[in-house]
Amino acid sequence: MPPNIIAIDGPAASGKSTLGRRLADALGYLFFDTGVMYRAVTWGALQRGIPITDEAAVTALAESAQIDVRPPSKEDGRPCDVLLDGVDVTWETRRPEVDANVSPVSAYPGVRRALTIQQRRIGLRGRVVMVGRDIGTVVLPEADLKVYLDASPEERARRRYLEIINRGETADYEQILAGVRKRDEIDSGRAVAPLRPAEDAVILDSDQLDADQVFARVEALCKK
Repeated sequence: MPPNIIAIDGPAASGKSTLGRRLADALGYLFFDTGVMYRAVTWGALQRGIPITDEAAVTALAESAQIDVRPPSKEDGRPCDVLLDGVDVTWETRRPEVDANVSPVSAYPGVRRALTIQQRRIGLRGRVVMVGRDIGTVVLPEADLKVYLDASPEERARRRYLEIINRGETADYEQILAGVRKRDEIDSGRAVAPLRPAEDAVILDSDQLDADQVFARVEALCKK
């Protein structure tokens, strides 16, 4: 019998979402990338002209915003639909300006509290693959299987660059790499729920592994 609750953590663009989505499909589980919630709040703040540095205003937005995550309604490569107050913002949440601002937003204690409550409620239903940065350590420490998927900043920037190019948009690799490094520094250094592997997590470095190899290793863990 596979694990009932699976937590996959790791830094930006390490391949967590690709692995989580494929694993959820294979198991018939819910795929829930918690990062989309922080991205939706960030996009909402940018659209409303709320300064990212205004912690109180951003936190108030996180507490009042209606964020919904649903199965994908379009076959355009999206792993899910992300709705902010009823508006589809799925691809907007992946824009470079969101990449550049989501880490400070996710570091605010009030934002994390507001969104963690929703994440736990969904996760504790079981039959879920939940992806994020603090799932195994904070959101669902009782997860049956915890995986920490890592990769070098250079490899992660390359993947994010190709993702944007493949959508027909323009991108600058060096700018993306700088953003990845800055985000790592913020994510790992924040006072609340810093990015780190859970003590009982299985750590996988995906620099030399393709998506199929990563999936095979985690699938084997699920069968143990």
